[in-house]
Amino acid sequence: MIRPILTEIGIFLIPFAVYALFLIATRTGVLASSSWPAHLVAKLALVSLLLVAISLVMLAQFSGAPPGSTYVPAHLENGKLVHGDEK
Repeated sequence: MIRPILTEIGIFLIPFAVYALFLIATRTGVLASSSWPAHLVAKLALVSLLLVAISLVMLAQFSGAPPGSTYVPAHLENGKLVHGDEK
């Protein structure tokens, strides 16, 4: 469960990282408050939220088992572990 959460946090941070790289490339102060005006941070946050929403839709739509399949979880049979399977 932690991996999808970290993935979404990483996707959220992508626009901020790209802007920070832009500031570094243009030799502008990355930590200067004038480089991060409120309206720009708001736009970056909106782009970030849009990316997260798109990634969640893609995750829900295109991941998981195919329609109509049944997942049989891992279990013990005759004392031996049988791995899970999609049928």
